[in-house]
Amino acid sequence: MKIAILSRNTRLYSTKRLVEAARERGHVVRVLDPLRCYVRIAPGSVAIRYKGKPVRDLDAAIPRIGTQSTFYGTAVLRQLETMGVYTPNSSDAVLRARDKLRSLQILAAQGIAMPVTVFGDNPDDTQDLLAMLGEPPHVIKLNEGSQGTGVVLAEKRSGSQSVIEAFRGLYANFLVQEFIAEANGSDIRCFVVGRKVVAAMQREASPGDFRANLHRGGSAVAANLSAEEKRLAVKAAAALGLGIAGVDLLRSRRGPLLLEVNASPGLEGIEAATGVDVAGAIVELLQSNEAELLADTRPRRNRNKLRKS
Repeated sequence: MKIAILSRNTRLYSTKRLVEAARERGHVVRVLDPLRCYVRIAPGSVAIRYKGKPVRDLDAAIPRIGTQSTFYGTAVLRQLETMGVYTPNSSDAVLRARDKLRSLQILAAQGIAMPVTVFGDNPDDTQDLLAMLGEPPHVIKLNEGSQGTGVVLAEKRSGSQSVIEAFRGLYANFLVQEFIAEANGSDIRCFVVGRKVVAAMQREASPGDFRANLHRGGSAVAANLSAEEKRLAVKAAAALGLGIAGVDLLRSRRGPLLLEVNASPGLEGIEAATGVDVAGAIVELLQSNEAELLADTRPRRNRNKLRKS
């Protein structure tokens, strides 16, 4: 297969591992910086060029789109989709996952357990908004933050009000969630590929922090998941239309709760913690889709089986 990896940096661990895994399996792979791609849109004639040369004859694309380039990156991915290129994570699925509020609404409609979450805009409603949530501590987080940025723990109601007022003053979109104290600063990252969890790790927050992010000094070890946790992770990824996803769970007294779903999960932490060849599993997902296409008579532009409207 001819595979494109949409990534801004060829030196990133995740990008390098995907390139290695694809080449080890005999595929031709190319890393494309989505911000250096430009497109032509016309009825019956769509095209992409990259640094002055046409991009054509691709079989699959793996999006590694950062939060800062979501708009342009998903536009390029969408153009590839219209050209018949298969991607396990469609542009629409990436956009759904990037919007925390939208993704939680979709997941709640599917009956997926999660911390109670509230969202509101008018300052006059703040008191009643927090009453809907319950007693503090509360977790206030930016709607489109990543890797633990823009996440604040407020231990008192007055603290919650102050943080909410500050976020509103910045015209930032945010949501407020109940704090799951029994998680003790840990969470579970489930790496979903296709319709199964291929690896899982338990992340622990650094001393004095409540965010279990490796980018913020946290640690990780391999995790053994219950059948319920595996089902929840796979169901959450499928609900958002993601073939590749990092699903974060909290272990609570009322069972596993979904924290969020990441459409471009990093490989370094989970491969180091578990020893699983996650990059290889991703490439094998592309291979299985290609094998199905070879046995299928449908036209090339129907490749995106995982796309959801």
